[in-house]
Amino acid sequence: MKALMLGNKAVARGLYEAGAAFVSSYPGTPSTEITEEAVKYDEIYCEWAPNEKSAMEAAFGASLAGRRAFCAQKHVGLNVAADPLFTMSYTGVNAGLVVVVADDAGMHSSQNEQDSRHYAIAAKVPMLEPADSQEALDFTKLAFDLSEQFDTPVLIKMCTRVAHSQSIVETGERVEHVKHYQKDIAKYVMMPGNAKKRHPIVEARTQKLLEYAESTTINRIEIGSTAIGIITSSTCYQYVKEVFGNEVSVLKLGLINPLPVELIKNFAAKVDRLVVVEELDPIIETHVRSLGLTVEGKNLLPMIDEFSQNMIAAAFDRPAPRGVSLDDPIPPRPPVMCAGCPHRGLFYSLKKRKCTVLGDIGCYTLGAVPPLSTIEMTLCMGASIGAAHGFNKMLGRESEGKTVAVIGDSTFVHSGMTGLANVAYNQSNSTVIILDNSITGMTGHQQNPTTGLNIKGDPAGKINLEALCRTMGINRVRVVDPYDLAACDLAIKEELAAEEPSVIISRRPCALLKHVKHNPPLTVDHDKCIGCKSCMKIGCPAISMVDGKAVVDQTQCVGCDVCSQLCPKKAFIQQ
Repeated sequence: MKALMLGNKAVARGLYEAGAAFVSSYPGTPSTEITEEAVKYDEIYCEWAPNEKSAMEAAFGASLAGRRAFCAQKHVGLNVAADPLFTMSYTGVNAGLVVVVADDAGMHSSQNEQDSRHYAIAAKVPMLEPADSQEALDFTKLAFDLSEQFDTPVLIKMCTRVAHSQSIVETGERVEHVKHYQKDIAKYVMMPGNAKKRHPIVEARTQKLLEYAESTTINRIEIGSTAIGIITSSTCYQYVKEVFGNEVSVLKLGLINPLPVELIKNFAAKVDRLVVVEELDPIIETHVRSLGLTVEGKNLLPMIDEFSQNMIAAAFDRPAPRGVSLDDPIPPRPPVMCAGCPHRGLFYSLKKRKCTVLGDIGCYTLGAVPPLSTIEMTLCMGASIGAAHGFNKMLGRESEGKTVAVIGDSTFVHSGMTGLANVAYNQSNSTVIILDNSITGMTGHQQNPTTGLNIKGDPAGKINLEALCRTMGINRVRVVDPYDLAACDLAIKEELAAEEPSVIISRRPCALLKHVKHNPPLTVDHDKCIGCKSCMKIGCPAISMVDGKAVVDQTQCVGCDVCSQLCPKKAFIQQ
């Protein structure tokens, strides 16, 4: 059967057809939809794990038990999961184990650009890179076969364009795969004596994979004009084909670690000019140079940002593909917190008190943009608490009375708990605010261990944040409603004045959750409104100024009443 599928959906279909039985992931754009699609297959057990490391460890356990297993994460998530990945390269697998890492060149929803091919090279594991949805399905099935054939975890590298674009896919049937667990201490217990014996096995495996790389059909030569030969992979292959068609020869690489040697030399011998087109780092280019070949690449194309057809055309002095443009310029649409976002009132209170706010990864990172402009640092998942601890340890009372860490409920469980343990154990006088919106918001409303529901929405174990924080050694724990500005202001004032660590839990469900019941939208009594713009200080997209008076967009307003608490004339009223 043929169907139009997103690349991520095609990976999930590949999991189904390959007989995968276990999926554990942590949501991260652009990888999230893989697990959300996989859970639709009853034959596959799926879960959201607290973080990527625990997801990969769970997948390893499922593989050890003899069932094909999978986990997915975005590129920065693989940083978190790198510890088990590197040692899994030594232990090998039982049933097939496949890991997707989705890179975000262009940083559409990420704090950095990162080329995950480095992980495959460093961990000495094979990596496949599909260029469309059909390959996403096919390579997923192939990855499981390679995992079992070569006794290794296999990485699949997705990118935003392949993950989130659609193309035609030919689907097949599911084939079950079951292996039996056998006790093998020498293989699976990585204490130094055993690990030392496993390393030569890894190197021997790499040599076998190199032989495979020379002959596999997923590395293919497409001969056109021999004036130019382009070596490429992934979405860059699509760009090259759109710009050149069959006017150039192409070596399209599907297995990008390890890279072939003889295949590249043979291709280079057929063409007059050799060019590598690859996003971000010159990994293929460096490999080609190491073979003693003359090659171009990063002298033509950048090491930053996403590529495009126009960029590649310009690099080769070719006419850019024509597009359609609008006569009127499109106004910029910077990201903002949604109308009724529970984080808005809390950030307003922090700004009012002129707090130094160390932030974290989530929707609430938008607290850094005007008009709130509150967050002053965002590094990585969970870093806000650790950074606040170090900040306060160095500056003491100079910072303790005005510095807070803010972190979401899902991010706190992901990697914030160890930071709070550090605060409690080493006793910095730090105030931590957990922004509990009852969901993992930024990646599209996935459940997490604090919501009490699993990936299917069924009842699950639920972490009590108040009890957890107290158990970790925090004596001062309080809960506030961020829609109540007076309560937020008082809580921040009192906890910053305290002489010990404290936690404020700002609790209000995300305004976009389907089960959340909203109040009727507000309207403005223009006879009372004096145009002072006090309501504009919170940056709510439902409020604008028209002819010097505040106006509420009825289609966006959720009646949170935060704006009315700022209005000196009480001009905001319920309809």
